[in-house]
Amino acid sequence: MSAVQTLSQTRCILGEGALWHPERGSFFWFDILGHKLFEHDGSAQREWSFDRAVSAAGWIDGGKLLVASEVDLFVFDLDTGAAEHIVPLEADQPANRSNDGRADPFGGFWIGTMGYACEQGAGAIYRYYRGELRKIVPDITITNAICFAPDGRSAYFGDTPKQTIWRVALDDEGWPVGDREVFVDMSAEPGVQPDGAVIDTAGRLWTAQWGMSRVACYGTDGTLDHVVPMPAEQVSCPSFGGPDRRRLFVTSAFEGLPEGQAGGQTYYVDLDGVQGQKEHRVLL
Repeated sequence: MSAVQTLSQTRCILGEGALWHPERGSFFWFDILGHKLFEHDGSAQREWSFDRAVSAAGWIDGGKLLVASEVDLFVFDLDTGAAEHIVPLEADQPANRSNDGRADPFGGFWIGTMGYACEQGAGAIYRYYRGELRKIVPDITITNAICFAPDGRSAYFGDTPKQTIWRVALDDEGWPVGDREVFVDMSAEPGVQPDGAVIDTAGRLWTAQWGMSRVACYGTDGTLDHVVPMPAEQVSCPSFGGPDRRRLFVTSAFEGLPEGQAGGQTYYVDLDGVQGQKEHRVLL
């Protein structure tokens, strides 16, 4: 493993939504509370501003993303800056916003919501698939850790305050079936809270752990394999990228931290013997 490097010195209030775009060969991330989207191609950075909170995206093609905001899902044209509304997302709940999300192996897009004040059970997880937005997990406080097994037969998601990541089986169209089961229970470790997560090609789950200055890797049986120390306390979301998907990108946040403390920058580290899955395309 190489030393952790800083990709971007831009300080995000709440960096999130880490996404490697396989066709553009660039890394995207959001500042949810700063209402911004960023792209870095390894040499230069771009940014776009919005009039509302934006949190996660899936790639549609080389020039378009499906973006989740606090009120809707919309298609964003990276060349023109045009936004095309697709479907409302809790637009009738102004106290809520979107949070963690990721495209699934079937071309669908999972997106979680939460209360701005982290009200207990105020959030939910939805899936957008073939023009339909359906609530699939109710009563979530802080939705996180949405990711998918390499064989496409299981999905994972977490509720940060509950210190738990669950696994649920998927049917032939990618809809959850049966009861969810606990995959990782972190409650025995005080302060360990799962944030965003991603799964490598071997099926290991890598989750940013808010407040712990680390990304933790869990084996396919849910046991802790190892941790990757990070220079910021509030790391929020990882994503595998680079030409061979062996580079782990990690976002962070400075919300609530004392002035001068590291946080909000975006990092990367090159890993040995690890390869991430290719990010799935969203099919509209």
